[in-house]
Amino acid sequence: MYTTTDDGVDLFSETAGDGECIAFVGDCGFGAWQWAWQYDALAGPYETLVWDLRGTGQSDTPAGPYDVDRLAADLEEVLADNSVRRVHVVGAGLGGMIALRYAREYGRAASLSLFGTAPSGEQVETAALRRLFPDPDDTSGDSAPAAFRDTLDGAFSQAFRQSEACEQIVEWRSEEDSLGAGLDAQTAAVESFEAGPLYELTVPTLVFHGVEDPVVDPEVGRELAEDLPRGEFEAVEGRRLAHVEHARAVTDRLDEFVDEHRSE
Repeated sequence: MYTTTDDGVDLFSETAGDGECIAFVGDCGFGAWQWAWQYDALAGPYETLVWDLRGTGQSDTPAGPYDVDRLAADLEEVLADNSVRRVHVVGAGLGGMIALRYAREYGRAASLSLFGTAPSGEQVETAALRRLFPDPDDTSGDSAPAAFRDTLDGAFSQAFRQSEACEQIVEWRSEEDSLGAGLDAQTAAVESFEAGPLYELTVPTLVFHGVEDPVVDPEVGRELAEDLPRGEFEAVEGRRLAHVEHARAVTDRLDEFVDEHRSE
């Protein structure tokens, strides 16, 4: 379905399952494909919701730059339009920043699960983030798969990059990922983000972090968990998209955490 925001932007979302809602919020530039494993596995006991940030996938790409306040307001409008009353927000990278802002500004969040998230844009290696995406000029015609494949070094281990699953991911990336103006606008949101006083965020929060993440140092994730009043830290083998490469283990832990904090 599409939600039209208060500034006239159409945002695409879809849901599956029935129950308390888990909303997935993507990392800068990556399409909703990044949540395919968790979205499908947790649908049933929960309603799972995934949406394309402005500038990504089937959502509009208005002129940037964007900021996290605007993206958190987008999430609130998507949830309200989907009649969600209580939500467990799962965010990666930029999506984790949106989750932190959402929990501060809105009242629906029952828990947060964050992947590769920094509480400040100054703690993000922007150059490493941009290396995860090809130059738009290299993604036309038959050259697109190779261009997307060549930028996966920072996202996955070498072994995973040689797997059949990665071939499917390359296809999804060429259809859904943000490049050009959309990626620039989302990157600006990352760079300008400041979470504010973390002691004020009392929502239960599980902080996952890939131990070889080239974009945000794992120690940043560990410190984030320590600074949150109800934070927990979970190291995950892998790089930027560890939640994809190690989807089964991550999903099991996520399921356990959300179950601890859902209503009776």
